[in-house]
Amino acid sequence: MKKEKNIIGLIILVFLLMGRSAVLAGDKEPVDYVNPYMGNISHLLVPTYPTIHLPNSLLRVYPERNDYTGDVLNGLPLIVTSHRGSSAFILSPYQGEEDNISPIESVSYDFEKLTPYSYSVYLDEQETEIDFGLSHQSAIYNIKFRKNEDSYLIINSTEGGLKWDGESVLGHQIVQSEMGGNQTRIYLFMALNETPSEVFVLKDGELVKKSEATGSDACIVLKFPKGVSELNTRYGISLIDARQAKQNMKREVENASIEELQKKGRSEWNDALGQIDVKGGTDDDKTVFYTSLYRTYERPVCISEGGRYYSAFDGKVHNDNGTPFYTDDWIWDTYRATHPLRVMIEPELEADIINSFIRMADQMDEFWLPTFPEITGDSRRMNSNHGVATIIDAYRKGLHGFNLEEAYKAGKKAVTEKTLAPWSGAPAGELDAFHDKHGYFPALKRGQDEYVPEVQEHEKRQPVPVTLGTAYDEWCLAQIARELGMDDDYNYFRSRAYNYRNLFHPETHFFHPKDIDGNFIEPFDYKRSGGQGAREYYGENNGWVYRWDVQHNIGDLVQLMGGQEEFVDNLDAMFAEPLGVGLKFEFYSQLPDHTGNVGQFSMANEPSLHIPYLYNYGGAPWKTQKRIRKLLDQWFRNDLMGLPGDEDGGGMSAFVVFSQLGFYPVTPGLPMYNIGSPTFREAKVKLPNDKDFKIVTENYSPENKFIQSATLNGESWDKLVPP
Repeated sequence: MKKEKNIIGLIILVFLLMGRSAVLAGDKEPVDYVNPYMGNISHLLVPTYPTIHLPNSLLRVYPERNDYTGDVLNGLPLIVTSHRGSSAFILSPYQGEEDNISPIESVSYDFEKLTPYSYSVYLDEQETEIDFGLSHQSAIYNIKFRKNEDSYLIINSTEGGLKWDGESVLGHQIVQSEMGGNQTRIYLFMALNETPSEVFVLKDGELVKKSEATGSDACIVLKFPKGVSELNTRYGISLIDARQAKQNMKREVENASIEELQKKGRSEWNDALGQIDVKGGTDDDKTVFYTSLYRTYERPVCISEGGRYYSAFDGKVHNDNGTPFYTDDWIWDTYRATHPLRVMIEPELEADIINSFIRMADQMDEFWLPTFPEITGDSRRMNSNHGVATIIDAYRKGLHGFNLEEAYKAGKKAVTEKTLAPWSGAPAGELDAFHDKHGYFPALKRGQDEYVPEVQEHEKRQPVPVTLGTAYDEWCLAQIARELGMDDDYNYFRSRAYNYRNLFHPETHFFHPKDIDGNFIEPFDYKRSGGQGAREYYGENNGWVYRWDVQHNIGDLVQLMGGQEEFVDNLDAMFAEPLGVGLKFEFYSQLPDHTGNVGQFSMANEPSLHIPYLYNYGGAPWKTQKRIRKLLDQWFRNDLMGLPGDEDGGGMSAFVVFSQLGFYPVTPGLPMYNIGSPTFREAKVKLPNDKDFKIVTENYSPENKFIQSATLNGESWDKLVPP
């Protein structure tokens, strides 16, 4: 385990199991370290959003502006319909001339203050103060008008309907899946502390005295006399109907003040974040840690409402029978670290999520495990079917609160019956038949036009990640079959888990696409070949990243590359290899997801997350320890550009949580972790059996990064990787 030269410091990891203790001594509590603005300015693609929500709750909001640097707010949102998606229902307070009223008021703002559980802001031109507090399916906006003029509330449903019934606002908005197909309705019930003097519908810029609006930009306007200087809007939302929205409001916020909601929200966040207690490090270190942990609670969301839930997977309302239903989970991003983190700190929640996956499969005609389950159903994005990884990882780590046999059936059908073509929900076709027979997904020959209908025009075939990802999925299926005692299935899928070998180039030691005749595509550039996003051959990342996409059999990958020494040399080469073009924009205009670069390594995209830990398999653990520390320092910081790429609602942030703790699940599905380099003097993870997993770093300092020895429960521990 020793680095024989340039040893900067001495660290001993001591792993202990002991009883619970208090969380975070001192004045600050965990939620005080959360900075929702961290990463709100993107390096290139989608930034993080400063989201206000309770852990895994349906009701999420963030300021409606074009980006963090935007000068105006476009009204006040009532709910975000999916992770970083659009909002449903926009509320605009207004004082001024009636002729100037618009469906959504865009105003400049100041004095914005945002926490995970609260929001306040001052609207400049309107001279209006806003305060906000929320629960799980309901919230309150407090609006203080400072002009001595008539006041208005403008409520907008961009596609749906709104109605004033004489006492409250009822409404719905249609939410369309970003991938087309399913439509879902979100319902609103809003109660006010003041009764409007007049009610209008805003249509084509004209105010009409009506109480109901429908269609595109459905908008009602409530007018209040000059004496009304403060409004409290209490609202509930529902996926079932407006009556349920009212019940949600009455249950959660009818008799609560904003201050009480914020106090309760703060407590809920401290309970969630307090699952892990860290000591040592700077305030910035703790901010990065707890902000990253907060991000992992943004998705999926619980959509059970009073024991029922609406499922877009079959368009019906179901009883949850005591097991909450969760959706909005981009599994391609989250299976790698977010789900394994939840297995460790929120096992009951993780079991409920897996049960939700099985229910989704049962509610869909094909009984296929979902890949990208959202509020609007399964959008079938990206490539592969990594839900099987979440199942075997949870089961192997002791979560048995779900039907493993049903999960296996759904996973097997998804992998074998659905096409492997990316971003498609079509049944298996001729490319899949070819893959079954030859063990790889074929690339088009140079200059050949696409002829297979299930291949999506923009996303292409992505033959290398499809082949490698499916090999991993089939390894996961083999492991589940083994747990179920299904020997034939185990042997079948275990053999197919080696299919990545079919694309391994024996001379270049890269995974290289082949055409239907079994020929490697030539000529070839592992940096730039593949068109936009390299999707003709890879997917979002280039060949340098997918060189390491064999999570389930890294020992075999070491041997394919010629042994440990060459394996480490190849890792070094990736981190050292320049972009290879004169100007960065040439590289990034083709590969906008492949950012956060150190050489050809991309810290900004999920297929790279396990790569820094692979030095452990090459017998050079000090290089993993050094690289992890450098990556954390370089790319994850307490500032507006403090994340390198699409964070994807916890997909990347969970990497930070694990890496700062000092270990990482390189292979979901194995109950093992790779050791890195902890960044805190001490960390304590609460376990569900009333025990703690404690990590103590002796001779701690920020400069001391190389592990010299370790003990587990007092006994020497010298293992770095799974056997």
